[in-house]
Amino acid sequence: MAFTGKATFSAGVNLPELVEDVSDIIGIVSPFETPLLDHLGDPRRAATSTVHEWIEDELLPNTALVEPQVFSPSAFTDTTIDVDEGSRFRVGDLVRPGQGPEVMLVTAIAGDQITVVRAYGATASIALAEGMVLTILGNAALEGADAPNARFTNRLRKANYTQIFTAAVEVSGSMQAVRAHGIADELDYQKQERMRELLRDLENCVINGVAPDASPQGSANVRRSMNGIIHALETNRFVPGQGGIPSGSGGGGNGLTEAVLNASLREIWEQSSGPVDTIVCGGLQKRRINGFLSASRRYGPSDDRFSDLVSIYESDFGVCRVVVSRWMPADGLLLLDSSRIEVMPLEGRSFHFKPLASRGDAATGQVIGEYTLELRNENAHGLISGLATD
Repeated sequence: MAFTGKATFSAGVNLPELVEDVSDIIGIVSPFETPLLDHLGDPRRAATSTVHEWIEDELLPNTALVEPQVFSPSAFTDTTIDVDEGSRFRVGDLVRPGQGPEVMLVTAIAGDQITVVRAYGATASIALAEGMVLTILGNAALEGADAPNARFTNRLRKANYTQIFTAAVEVSGSMQAVRAHGIADELDYQKQERMRELLRDLENCVINGVAPDASPQGSANVRRSMNGIIHALETNRFVPGQGGIPSGSGGGGNGLTEAVLNASLREIWEQSSGPVDTIVCGGLQKRRINGFLSASRRYGPSDDRFSDLVSIYESDFGVCRVVVSRWMPADGLLLLDSSRIEVMPLEGRSFHFKPLASRGDAATGQVIGEYTLELRNENAHGLISGLATD
């Protein structure tokens, strides 16, 4: 016999007696993670001005390049050599040309031309060539000689600018008063949402930000913005197949391979005492790094888990944690020494909520923070760009 009494289905979905059954969980799938900021951690101090400066120094260089010149047919016996920086040499320097076995002794310096004794100490002479690197092994001083002329380097100031990140929050009095699903305090919820967005934007600007060409300190009409890591790098910018970096995989020769990565790490190591310890890449290039294991991956008949993940890349030039940031350009990969990077707030201006005077029946305020990037010794870091994205 069919049921004839009152049931929930009698009035369809609009039966007024029923209480709504709505979960208290609000699902958010929008990306807001900041893996690079998490990896770098909190800065050791805050900036105290909108123009943040730091000081860098370097040791006297011990290499020079052979300049274009006319060598003898064999180039094994030339004793006068034009170089790009004659001031780097002193009389008595022991110099090795290229990677050969020969050692030369500098006997005179005239501007950018040095005079040497070839095959010093019965070493085997090699042919000199334009662009060859001359490495100063060290200076051999005469016993009892006077002190040489003092030489020194000048310390340099480098700078970046703070950038203001802000978002407004406004909630009506009625919205605050009513009961909402999953929300105890609408104003507090809006603060959290805007904070997530601003943290996301901070990481994006740390990687990709650019300061204006004119009036970078800002003005009434110029918005002050920071230079990000990519824009700040000048020395070590690598492209597969160019500048000593081998070609990559794929038809265009620009796919990321272990040879490309190791050659880039080596180039940075040759001019920096600090090892690269962080690789920052997007999802596509992370899959390429995971693929380094493909040729050596082995599984037994009882294995039921397939692992294809590289979280730490250990090379001769540094042990690198691989950080995946969705804000990294798809065709690029950053090689960083994290000990030389700090993302710091202007003192007293880390992200916070600032209540504003209400203009009516609403609670009003803004989430605001001011940050800058300190990237010390840009030649201790590198960027591989132009990588395949298909």
